[in-house]
Amino acid sequence: MAYQGREATYNDQPYSDPNPLPSSVPAIDELGVTSAPLKSASFFIGQHCKEVNEDFMLCKQENRDPAHCLKEGRKVTRCAADLITKLRENCLAEFDAHWKCLEQNNQYFYACRKPEKALNQCVFSKLNLTKTIPGTPEGHDQIHEKKRPLYYPLQK
Repeated sequence: MAYQGREATYNDQPYSDPNPLPSSVPAIDELGVTSAPLKSASFFIGQHCKEVNEDFMLCKQENRDPAHCLKEGRKVTRCAADLITKLRENCLAEFDAHWKCLEQNNQYFYACRKPEKALNQCVFSKLNLTKTIPGTPEGHDQIHEKKRPLYYPLQK
């Protein structure tokens, strides 16, 4: 999904990367989303792309040279782009409502539980992915599955 906007310029000249990637690294388009849609989809990306994420992290542990893991990084980006596309195709209204709520509420999840619940139900029913927050104590409900959640910002 290529960006369809203006061409990038620098000093009124078309921008060209001074350090292009080697031809051995496959090219990949950017995701084309800002931080709010990425945060909205983050737990689903974690589940959908678990294997490629683990491969990337193992590669990073093997060698700290950024060039060493470019191929694995591209696989992670492709997997995330694949999930974003699936979310847009299957749960567009719920996805848009949730990330726009995050955008308007300083990206706090607690302020967007209602649209989050609708998104979670849609993603589970259409993509068979569930949201699981890592580090939740065993036997406790996930925060987004509370029976009587508070839907307003808490004063601290």
